[in-house]
Amino acid sequence: MVLLPLLSFSQEKVEGMVMEANSTNKHIGLAGANVYWMDSQIGTVTNEEGLFSIPYSTEYDKLIISFVGFQSDTLEVNGPKMLHHSLKPSNELDEVVVEKRRDAVQKAYFSSRNVITVNSAELLKAACCNLSESFETNPAIDVNFSDALTGTKQIQMLGLTSPYLLITQENIPMVRGASQAYGLTFTPGTWVESIQITKGAGSVVNGYESISGQINTELVKPLTDKTLFVNGYANRNGRLELNTHFNRKLTDKLSTGLYIHGNRRDAKEERNDDGFLDAPLANQINIMNRWQYQNPESGWVSFVNVRFLNDEKQVGQSNFDPTLDRLTTNSWGSEIATRRFDSSVKLGYVFPEMPFQSFGFQASYSNHKQDSYYGFNRYDIDHQSVYSNLIFNSIIGNTQNKFKTGITLAHDGYKEGVNAMDYGRTDNSLGAFFEYSYDDLEKVSLTAGLRVDTHNRLGTFMTPRLHIRYSPWERTSLRGSLGRGRRAANIFAENQQLFGSSREILLSDAGGPIYGLEPEDAWNYGLSFLQGFTLFERPGNVTVDFYRTDFKNQIVVDWETPGAVAFYNLDGQSFANSFQLEVNHEILQNLELRTAYKFYDVRTDFKKGRLQKPLQAKHRFFANLGYETKIRENGGQWRFDYTLHTLGRQRLPDTSTNPEAFQLPRNSPSYSLMNAQVTKVFSKAVEVYVGGENLTNFTQNSPVLASEDPFGPYFDTSIVYAPIMGRMFYGGFRYKM
Repeated sequence: MVLLPLLSFSQEKVEGMVMEANSTNKHIGLAGANVYWMDSQIGTVTNEEGLFSIPYSTEYDKLIISFVGFQSDTLEVNGPKMLHHSLKPSNELDEVVVEKRRDAVQKAYFSSRNVITVNSAELLKAACCNLSESFETNPAIDVNFSDALTGTKQIQMLGLTSPYLLITQENIPMVRGASQAYGLTFTPGTWVESIQITKGAGSVVNGYESISGQINTELVKPLTDKTLFVNGYANRNGRLELNTHFNRKLTDKLSTGLYIHGNRRDAKEERNDDGFLDAPLANQINIMNRWQYQNPESGWVSFVNVRFLNDEKQVGQSNFDPTLDRLTTNSWGSEIATRRFDSSVKLGYVFPEMPFQSFGFQASYSNHKQDSYYGFNRYDIDHQSVYSNLIFNSIIGNTQNKFKTGITLAHDGYKEGVNAMDYGRTDNSLGAFFEYSYDDLEKVSLTAGLRVDTHNRLGTFMTPRLHIRYSPWERTSLRGSLGRGRRAANIFAENQQLFGSSREILLSDAGGPIYGLEPEDAWNYGLSFLQGFTLFERPGNVTVDFYRTDFKNQIVVDWETPGAVAFYNLDGQSFANSFQLEVNHEILQNLELRTAYKFYDVRTDFKKGRLQKPLQAKHRFFANLGYETKIRENGGQWRFDYTLHTLGRQRLPDTSTNPEAFQLPRNSPSYSLMNAQVTKVFSKAVEVYVGGENLTNFTQNSPVLASEDPFGPYFDTSIVYAPIMGRMFYGGFRYKM
């Protein structure tokens, strides 16, 4: 057998692998490590296996390798060669000297995909108690309010709601199906190590459902997380939260972590005098056990997760007592009880003599059961999901040409009841994919993928994806992308706010395979330009991007008839245009400014004609200002953060045929929201933070329509364009050992 050489010295490159070093781990690649020549703009980022390739020139002889949480190294390199280098975790050092802060939000210059990486330092800028609250300081994601009852925040990207995003946990699909409405609230913020946000169609490796982008969450690792971590949080509105991490290294190869999260709100908040709670009474317990195994001598690495969650919410009128008033007209109320068990395994093997070649296996199982009622509306769903993905990685000739291929098997079983109707179904799919990547290490890189899937309801179909990057000059990336996505819309799980109203459900049965409707099918196209700069000897960057999503078919959710919500297949056009201009700059030492302007043109052909998407601001402005003092010898530090969100007018669903007392204007007013936080770091072990949200105290007038007659025909809690809660202050602490 003849092996293809890893290096082609005629192309003058330095190639190799960056790994994590400890007593035995010598072949555990670090994905996302920075590799660059000192005093140059030539650099690259290691891939998922820790592999890199960078051009060699005689004018450079010092190669810098760095990764967050590890000690940076500078290597003397006098010619093109193969390098296998291990970085030491910073917690193994007697002393760490930080010469340059790693950006809390990183934009990739050398990736063909438009990827934004948010690390744990960014998540500490706000009270990000769960994943849905982790995007308040990032302009790539919009955070909206889903209804006037549950306090749940819904994320959007490129003008489209979260069901059009592929949301994964360590590249395994996670928030989907029954968990669409509340799934983001089931991942505590302290469990998150980093978040990768990909704009535009995602990788074919992760499935066919991504339309507007992908959000991947990396969880903290038992091997590198603190031995003990405790986070306590409380706010003025009665929310209490506690997070604890316990990690232990059992052997040189095996580590485990136990992560416990609990939050509770017993206090009734009702400040706008409409008789309805401004925030739910809630109780959640969330426990995860995580195992990490790695044996570098043999090339094996694996993770196993097991998690149990119980989440209970009570919403509705402040005098509602479920023991007396449940399913009666005494008082309007709702209870939402969710129990979830999920588990996952990731198994990887890196060929010791060929670190560029590996295979991986991912598998997960989840059982998500929600029992709920809203007044007299009942909604129950039991979703069992099985997912597996087998991936093989290698090269074609050299590491400039890489490929991934594999197969995916998925099963989703739904038991779904809406009032007296049974909408249960079973979905099965089998798919195969191939993805090719090319990188000339300087100006051009591309990723082209194709997958073919056969689905018992969606049929047999192909999903092509293409991403390309061109760098005409230093610190510049011009990217283009296109791709197709298909999905089976879970119309009730994704639109649960409809149950908190008197609207009649109108479902057009067109003979399709899902609720009598056809699957959703869309193409996404995008262009992005990233330019780094230095102004007043301080770094910054400018990003301009434009994305368009065209739906070949979409399940139209029509709120335009008062007293009804209709679901039907698209007849005509539906598209979303998204434009964003973002400028980031370190304006003074340790003082960073991020600003962004966003414009959305999102329109659909409803039965009443082509209309702008309701509850979607066309114009948005974002600004974040962060300042940190220098770290003292004892680890002490101050951190200050301020965030501004300005939203333009939003079109409201039509209420013109309601009685005048229950009519809303055609558009909402524009408004601004301000959040701020101050953190005092006393030492490497202890820090305390205080902050405030909605400091302008802006709230929506009459968020509950016809609140005085909740069992009448005009009652509606779904038309929400602004906060229900006014000014809110919070505080908390973090302890690390």
